Amino acid sequence: MQIQVLKSKLHRVKVTQAELNYVGSITIDEALMEAANIIENEKVQIVNINNGERFETYVIKGERNTGTICLNGPAARKVQVGDIIIVIAYATMDFELAKTWKPFLVFPDAQNRLQ
Repeated sequence: MQIQVLKSKLHRVKVTQAELNYVGSITIDEALMEAANIIENEKVQIVNINNGERFETYVIKGERNTGTICLNGPAARKVQVGDIIIVIAYATMDFELAKTWKPFLVFPDAQNRLQ
């Protein structure tokens, strides 16, 4: 049996930009992506703590160590600059492996920097 489990989480990052006139996605600082084991083009769920919105998009690599969290395209309508969000990625794995799986959890500071 295969189940979906939490793979990666960027917990409480601040939205730094929202670009409506873009193809779509979320741009994330490359250092944050690496820390959370998230790769470019990976599907992620976004949970907006400020307004309760939950939606899915894919990741674009942003400039390293800038703290960039930018929602692009239609997703830009779901956030405001300054909103606090959680970025979640899931993985499908064997049930037995999932019992011992340890996700990559990242808790950046208020400027979206690794501590």
